[in-house]
Amino acid sequence: MVVRQRRALLATTLGAVVALSACGGAAESSSGDTTLVVKTFSQFGYDELYAEYEASHPGIKIKEENIGKLGDYLPKLQQWLATGKGAGDVVAIEEGILSQFVAKPGQFVNLLDHGAAELKPNFLEWKWEQASTPDGSKVVGLGTDVGAQGMCYRTDLFAQAGLPTDREEVGKLWPTWDAYLATGKRFKEAGTGAGWYDSSGGLYQNILMQQGDHTYYDTSNKLVIDSNPGVRKAWDQTIEMVKAGLSANIEQWSPQWNAGFKNGTFATIPCPSWMLGTIEKQAGPENKGKWDVARVPGEGAVRGGSFLAVPTQSKHQKEAAELVKFLTSAKGQTAAFKSKNNFPSSPQAIDDPAVQGYTNPFFNDAPVGKIFGESVKALKPVYLGPDNNPIGDRVGNALLAVEQGKLQPDEAWAKAVDDAKRLVK
Repeated sequence: MVVRQRRALLATTLGAVVALSACGGAAESSSGDTTLVVKTFSQFGYDELYAEYEASHPGIKIKEENIGKLGDYLPKLQQWLATGKGAGDVVAIEEGILSQFVAKPGQFVNLLDHGAAELKPNFLEWKWEQASTPDGSKVVGLGTDVGAQGMCYRTDLFAQAGLPTDREEVGKLWPTWDAYLATGKRFKEAGTGAGWYDSSGGLYQNILMQQGDHTYYDTSNKLVIDSNPGVRKAWDQTIEMVKAGLSANIEQWSPQWNAGFKNGTFATIPCPSWMLGTIEKQAGPENKGKWDVARVPGEGAVRGGSFLAVPTQSKHQKEAAELVKFLTSAKGQTAAFKSKNNFPSSPQAIDDPAVQGYTNPFFNDAPVGKIFGESVKALKPVYLGPDNNPIGDRVGNALLAVEQGKLQPDEAWAKAVDDAKRLVK
């Protein structure tokens, strides 16, 4: 699940999470049960799986502690691991922050020591390799979802603008990002009062992830933000959207952004599969059927996706490892997809008729299993270096400054590059 910036929505208050973290994670309850603490961000869709696991494992209780926003979760995770306390028994790690933790495998239980090797065929090959050390001797985490891309759109706003609303016809409007720009200009001319898309930061991320096999770092972890032509191409294409006045100029994950789904503030949003859960929650039941899903412009790419790992500070490593294997199994991934649209990284789950044939009633019965599954097996991962997400945040902030008229594009680009270089010094 991005960045996949991947996913907001607080399941508990941050203060409650911090207070619970101070207890150090798993504990023995007064009844003698073992409580496994699972730390997550955004929505993983595990509630029913937790109940099923507890029912089949007497003496095990599961407590999820959730921080909604990945940007808030990351510094907490770094603190827990650095201090050796507070991480609980299972932690979620998003792909954009994964490399910094794979570089410190001693902080995590080697899941190969708990029978994970036999599970390798249960994951897309590249997904398995992402969480493995370079020599393959350790596996830090097991994959959950992959951020297969789509484009979500408001059918009512499309109808007002005289655009087709059928998802197949909509997908034909934008075989490329240039075509998406041209369609946006048509939409703007129709005068609906809505923005063509929500925020340039999210749009940029989707374009960026289609530009090659790496972004801000090369595979040797050298910072290449100002020398990788793919980064600059994604920036320039996004700036063209801004210049055309197509953005609703709303910061992603802000209260205004959340309200925008409900109020029809924007007509389209690039939506990795995990984004569907966010849209449904924020748009509310009164907007059921107004949102739909079409293909994304360009060739598609992965944006987001996560892993589950067991910190070595866990006092119940064996039990935690078994829980990780259960949650990331084909059955677990299928259940999470049906719950929160987190698209599986397991080939068996991807091929499951329950996934391939799944239609989402909120999104006008869109065949999301088919839409997101058509090319996911052929997708290649994009290498994301140690500070990928913080750098991405700075680029996103620079784009927002352009949207809001605070900086000219060249000034904003220079600032983004300078901020990235300062960050990695």
